[in-house]
Amino acid sequence: MEIRLDIFIIVIGAALVTFIPRVLPLMLLSRITLPEWGMRWLNHVPVAVMSALVAQELFTTDGHFTTLSTNVEWIAALPTLWIAIKTRSLLGTVVAGILSLMLLRLLFG
Repeated sequence: MEIRLDIFIIVIGAALVTFIPRVLPLMLLSRITLPEWGMRWLNHVPVAVMSALVAQELFTTDGHFTTLSTNVEWIAALPTLWIAIKTRSLLGTVVAGILSLMLLRLLFG
């Protein structure tokens, strides 16, 4: 099997582009102590990212906003959110979401 130089360079470049943004901040932040306000701010990043991803999936279909009456995903999110708040269990939340969506699609889809 022949290895072409241009393909090899592309693979190495892709690996570096993936590796550097993940490792460089880890190396830099492990050597310094962040102030308390910085640590508090970083604690909110995962929730904000997850909220943005979930909101996009719940409120849009094919790039357009959907109404509540035609969006079973939004309706399934309500009991899922309740389970998440009550149990604070990732597994319970995922199972509740899957079961809610399955039931709603079975009934209305």
